[in-house]
Amino acid sequence: MKRLIEEKLLQWKNSDGRKPLLVYGARQIGKTHSIMEFGTKNYASVAYFYFDNNPDLCKLFEDGVSSIASLKAKLEANINQAISPENTLIIFDEVQTCPAALNSLKRFQETASEYHIIAVGSLLGVALKREGFSFPVGKVDEMNMYPLTFEEFLMEFNPKLLSLIKKCYESDALLASGLHTQALELFLQYLVIGGMPEAIMEYKKTNNFTLVKAKQLALCNNYILDMNKYTETKAQAVRNEAVYNTLPSQLAKENRKFQYALIKSGARASEYELSLNWLEKAAVIIRCNKVNEGKESLANYEDFLSFKVYMSDVGLYSAKSNHSHLSILGRTLGDAAKGAITENYIAQQLNANGHKLYYWESNNQAELDFVIQIDNKIIPIEAKSWEAVRSQSLETFRKKYSIKEAIRISAKNFGFKNGIKSVPLYAVWCIR
Repeated sequence: MKRLIEEKLLQWKNSDGRKPLLVYGARQIGKTHSIMEFGTKNYASVAYFYFDNNPDLCKLFEDGVSSIASLKAKLEANINQAISPENTLIIFDEVQTCPAALNSLKRFQETASEYHIIAVGSLLGVALKREGFSFPVGKVDEMNMYPLTFEEFLMEFNPKLLSLIKKCYESDALLASGLHTQALELFLQYLVIGGMPEAIMEYKKTNNFTLVKAKQLALCNNYILDMNKYTETKAQAVRNEAVYNTLPSQLAKENRKFQYALIKSGARASEYELSLNWLEKAAVIIRCNKVNEGKESLANYEDFLSFKVYMSDVGLYSAKSNHSHLSILGRTLGDAAKGAITENYIAQQLNANGHKLYYWESNNQAELDFVIQIDNKIIPIEAKSWEAVRSQSLETFRKKYSIKEAIRISAKNFGFKNGIKSVPLYAVWCIR
């Protein structure tokens, strides 16, 4: 599967100030595969080092790095392969299991920048937050990778639609009716399948949504196993799992604000804040904080005590919520469930495009699903699960903060009227 991160990796390779690169992302989203594909296409050779359960490899770094030349010789001997500056891509996989290897990136950047190195790890974000874990500040480039977005999903299943959707988004012109219907059908399939490569490959191989769901539930269980394996204490792992398991019920409410009481009676923020942070650093969840004002800069008005939490992949959310693919594809889900899965999808697409997510409410009388900032513009976004377009909250926000342009996401076709840009559900990836 072609992944958009390959274009970013190529930009990194060709940049003048290139540093060793850290790639973050949840487990099993295809990080290693994409980086190996990139290396194979763009370098004469790839030197791959896997650190998990590899004490001999770790020892090469833990014994100390007297010089890059001596380390290079040891690495070459380890894999019985020559490493050539500029021509070999060096990959450190699961590097979070060997802090000394991660710290060596600083030495590479300072004394041997001619070597091209990408370090990757499924729980790299979690590891870097551990007490005593050294990080080469200012000596590395960083990049995030996500499950396949709907744009990448289209690249796999109907690439001809991509340019047409992008053109209509930019011009606010209607997409031909038949193509609009076709794109919406693919969108509904994406709600079921999501962006995890294993789920997509299962669907391509079998065309069986039941088998896809089995793959997704297995991935959810693997996340729970990670919580037990990579959390410092058993008690913390139990709390992480409790938060993770409550996500479907958190979003199923009409008011989707995260409530600790849904975890257990009497639960408090002080007990579970670390778990939320762990899940966020592991790229398992997406956090959307409330913003108290719709003014530049939104970060100045962020309310960290009120927030919503989405799963990082809508397909995993669908499976964990036990939604039937028949109900999703047939559009027969109840209003609350339909709204929740749509919001999760939109959050996933916006997050993958690098947007910091906020929501807004006013005295519990008006609530706006998403607010983002692009350059110096505040962009309110109203999300609709199908074609309903009631926009009282959107208009309240626009009037209060003198917002000239807003976005409404729904099943309706492209358009622009009265300062509101209509974006079909299948085109959220165009919001950059």
